[in-house]
Amino acid sequence: MSETSRDTAEATDFDEELDAPIRWREMGIEDYLVFLIFWVLALDIFVQFFTRYVLNDSLSWTEEIARYLLIAVGFVGSIMAVRKNSHIMVEFLFRFVPPKFGSTLTYCADVGRIAFFAMLSATSFRLAGKTRQMMVSIDFPKSAMYYMVSVCLAAMAIRSIQVFVRHIRQGGSRISLEHARHVEKG
Repeated sequence: MSETSRDTAEATDFDEELDAPIRWREMGIEDYLVFLIFWVLALDIFVQFFTRYVLNDSLSWTEEIARYLLIAVGFVGSIMAVRKNSHIMVEFLFRFVPPKFGSTLTYCADVGRIAFFAMLSATSFRLAGKTRQMMVSIDFPKSAMYYMVSVCLAAMAIRSIQVFVRHIRQGGSRISLEHARHVEKG
C-alpha cells in the first residue's frame, strides 16, 4: 500500500465510525443538555407547523421561543465543541514552523481562548444585569437569555482550561504533535 493511499480515508471508514456504539460515559453534561434543548426546539417547531398549517391559527409564542431555543442549542453546543477541541482553526501555519514553536503557538492560542471566553462571559453577565425588557410574546425577562449565554461562555472558558491542561500533558495539540511526527519521519 502506498503512502498516499494510507493517508486518504475511505468511505467505509466513516461508516465504521458512525456504526460504532455510543460511549455514554465519555459524554459531558453539555451533550445531554444540548440533546434535550434540541428536542424541545423540535417539539416547538412541530407545534408551530401544526397550528399554522393544520389548524390555520398559529400560536404567536412558538416562533420567538424557537429563536431563543436555537440560540441555546448554539451556545450549549459550543461548550461541547470546546471540550472536543473541534472549533475551526488555522492549521496551515503549523506546517511551516518548527515543532517546538508549534507547541508554544498552541499554548498561546489556548490562553487567548480562555481569556476571550472569560471576557465575553463577564460582558454578557453585565449586559444581562442591565436588561429590563420582557420577551414580546410571553411574560418572561430577556435577561434570562443573556444569563444563559454568560453561563455558556463561562463553561467554554472552563472547558478551554481543561483543553489547555490536556495540551500541556500531551506536549501540544493533536495538530502540532502530528506535525512533529511528520518532521521526525522526513
